[in-house]
Amino acid sequence: MRTNHLAELNHYVIHLNELSDKFPHLPFHSLYGKHELLHNQHQSLTYNEWKNEIVLEALNNLDASYPDWTYVASRLHLHSLYLEAMRNRNISQPYENFYGLIKELSHIGIYDSSLLSCYSLDEIKDLEAELDPSRDNLFTYIGLRTLSDRYLATDHQKNTVELPQERWMIISMWLMKDEIKDIRLHLVKEAYWALSHLYMTVATPTLSNAGKSYGQLSSCFIDTVDDSLQGIYDSNTDIANLSKNGGGIGVYLGKIRSLGSSIKGFKGASSGVIPWMKQLNNTAVSVDQLGQRKGAIAVYLDVWHKDVLRFLDSKLNNGDERARTHDLFTGLTLPDLFMEKVEAREDWHLFDPHEVREIMGYSLEDYYDETDGNGSFRDRYIECVETPELSHVVIPAIEIMKRILKSQLETGTPFMFYRDEVNRKNSNPHLGMIYCSNLCTEITQNQSATIQETKEVIDGKIVTIKSPGDFVVCNLSSINLGKAGNDPILRRLIPIQVRMLDNVIDINTLPVLQAELTNKKYRGIGLGTFGWHHLLAKEGIKWESDEAVSRAEELYEKISFLTIQESMKLAIEKGAAPAFQGSDWQTGEYFNKRDLQQNSNINWNKLKQLVMENGIRNTYVMAVAPNSSTSIIAGSTPSIDPIFSKFYSEEKKDYKIPVTAPELSEKTTWYYKSAYLIDQHWSIRQNAARQRYIDQSISFNFYVQNSIKAKDLLDLHMSAWKSKLKTTYYVRSTSSVIEECDSCES
Repeated sequence: MRTNHLAELNHYVIHLNELSDKFPHLPFHSLYGKHELLHNQHQSLTYNEWKNEIVLEALNNLDASYPDWTYVASRLHLHSLYLEAMRNRNISQPYENFYGLIKELSHIGIYDSSLLSCYSLDEIKDLEAELDPSRDNLFTYIGLRTLSDRYLATDHQKNTVELPQERWMIISMWLMKDEIKDIRLHLVKEAYWALSHLYMTVATPTLSNAGKSYGQLSSCFIDTVDDSLQGIYDSNTDIANLSKNGGGIGVYLGKIRSLGSSIKGFKGASSGVIPWMKQLNNTAVSVDQLGQRKGAIAVYLDVWHKDVLRFLDSKLNNGDERARTHDLFTGLTLPDLFMEKVEAREDWHLFDPHEVREIMGYSLEDYYDETDGNGSFRDRYIECVETPELSHVVIPAIEIMKRILKSQLETGTPFMFYRDEVNRKNSNPHLGMIYCSNLCTEITQNQSATIQETKEVIDGKIVTIKSPGDFVVCNLSSINLGKAGNDPILRRLIPIQVRMLDNVIDINTLPVLQAELTNKKYRGIGLGTFGWHHLLAKEGIKWESDEAVSRAEELYEKISFLTIQESMKLAIEKGAAPAFQGSDWQTGEYFNKRDLQQNSNINWNKLKQLVMENGIRNTYVMAVAPNSSTSIIAGSTPSIDPIFSKFYSEEKKDYKIPVTAPELSEKTTWYYKSAYLIDQHWSIRQNAARQRYIDQSISFNFYVQNSIKAKDLLDLHMSAWKSKLKTTYYVRSTSSVIEECDSCES
C-alpha cells in the first residue's frame, strides 16, 4: 500500500477521536492503531478495501440503539468521500476549486458544457463561496450513503469527484440558468439554501441528471394507447425511450378491444389486452433506466372492460404463466356506479370498448358522473346495458371486488383510481379527460391517444404525420415537513421551489415529442411533501387523533395557498400556461368546487380574483409522491405514510444498514406507532382533509395485518371512496413483499 494512502488512513484515527469527543455518550471502543494492525495483517489489501475495513470496524463498535450513532457513521463516510475526492481531483481540501470541477467534468462529457457558457468564472467563484460544508453534517448515514452511491457525479471510472454540497449547487445552477441575469445568482443561492438545508428534495431524475450531458429531469409519464396496431406499437416504442432515460410509465389500456372482439369485421379475432401487456412486460425488463434499475410500468384498465378478470389475475403467482405479467404494476379505474353496485350487492356488466364504439357511436370511457349519484357516465352505462345488440358479461359486482382484494393481499395491487371524483376536480376539463393515474397514483392530468394520420414520401424521405395526444409528464419536488413544516420556512421555500419546478419544464429535453408538447401546454407540476409522521412526532401529535386530522387540513391549506399564489406570480412575470384560457382557474370554478372561501388566516377570495385576472403559470400544481428514496436522503419519513418500525434495516444488494426513526428520543418515541398497528380509518380521514387542497392526488397506502378479513379490507376501500379520495396506492400486508417504486421520488 502506498505511503500517501497510509497517511490518508491516519485521518480516520484523528477523525474518530474528534467524533468520540463530540458524541461522548456513544459506546466507542478504541480504534486507534487499528489501521496499522490491518496493514500488518493484510498487506495485499487495496486502499479501498483497507479503508472499508476501518469504517466497518468503526460501525461495528457503535450501538444502533443510540439515535446519534447514524450521524457518527455519516461523518465517517463523509470523511471517506472527502479523502477520495481530494485525491481524485488533486486538491488539498474538500470543496476546493469548484470551477475546476465544472471544467474537468464538462471536458470529459459528464457535465453539460453550457454550464460554463451560462456562468462566468466570477459567478462560479461567487457561488463557490456560498458552498457550506457544515451542512454535510445534516445527513444521516443511510442518507449520505444513498446520495453518494446513486446520485453524486463520478468520472467514467466511477471515481468520486463531486461532493454533496456541489451536487446541490449544480442542480441550483442548472435549474436557474435561463433566468434573467440581474436576479439569477440570487435565485441560485435561494435554491441552494433550500436543497442544502434538506428543506426540500427534487425528483430523482433531477437529482441525478441536472447539469449533466445526458438523461432527463421528469419523474413519470402517462400514455393513452389507441386501439390500433400502429398505436399499440408506437406507444411501446415511446415507453421504451422514456424508460431508457429514467422515467416511470403509466399506461391506459382501456381503449383496446377485448378478447374475442372483431377485427375488420372478423368476429373473435382479437386477443385482448393481455398479449399487449406481455409486450410491455418485456419492455420493462429489457429497457432499464440508465443501468440503475429495470423499467417501471403501471397499466390501468376500466372495471367495465370485458378483460378485467384476466387483468386482475395477471400478477398472481399461480395459473397460466402465458397470461402473467409479473413485472408490471396494475391499476383499476372505478366509477362511482361500480362502488354503489358493490355496496348494494348488485350485478355489474362488462363490455368490449370496440363494440361499444361500433354500435353505440361513443366511447364509454369518455364520460364520467359530473355530480354525486348522477351524470353522463351512468346514463351511457345504463343505455349500454339496455341495448340488446350489445354483448355483455354479467357478474355480481362483489365478485369482482373479491378478485381485487385477493390480488391486493397477494401482490399489493391493483391500485385504485376513482375516475368520477378525479374528473369532477379536474382543473382543465375544457381540454380533455383523465383516464388513469401514473406509476405511483399521485398524478391526474388530461390524457388522449396519439393518432397516426398519414405516412408519405417527400423528397425521398418517409414522413409520418401524427395528431399528438396529451402525453402526461410529471415534474415533481417535495417539502421536507420534518425540517420545513413551520410557516416562516414555507413562505421562503415554496416560491423558489415552484420556480425550480417550472424551470424543469423549459430546460428538460424529452425523447417523446408529444410529451414535450403536453408539458408546455399545461405546464403541470407536482409540489408535494414528505416527513408527515416525522412532523407529528416532533409536535407531539398522535396519529390516531382529531388533532392530526386538523393539523393536516391546516398545513396543506397553507401549502396549497402559497403554491397557487407563487404560480400566479410567475404568470405575471413569465406568462400564463397556454391551457389557462377556459380552465377552472380562469373561471374561478377551481376555488368554487373546493369551497375555498376566505378564512381568518388565508384570503382565498382575493387569490381567486388575482388568478382569474393574471392567470396561472402551472395549470396543475400539487401532487404527493411516495418519496421513499429521497426521504431517506433527507433523513425523514416517506410521503404522508406512517413508519413501519422505530428500528429497521435498510437493505440493498451490497449492504444492510440499521435505521432509526427521525429524531427518535424519549419524547418522540410515543408518537412513532407502527403503520401496521394504526387504524387505517384515521389515515383515510387525514388524507381526505389534505386531498381537498391538492388538485391532483396522493400516493396513499393501506397497511394491514396478514390476518385481515376481506370484509374489513373492503370497508377500508368503501371508506376511502366515500371520503372522496381520488386514488389509493399499494395494499401493504405484513405477509407480502412489495416492490418499491422510486421513479416518482422527489
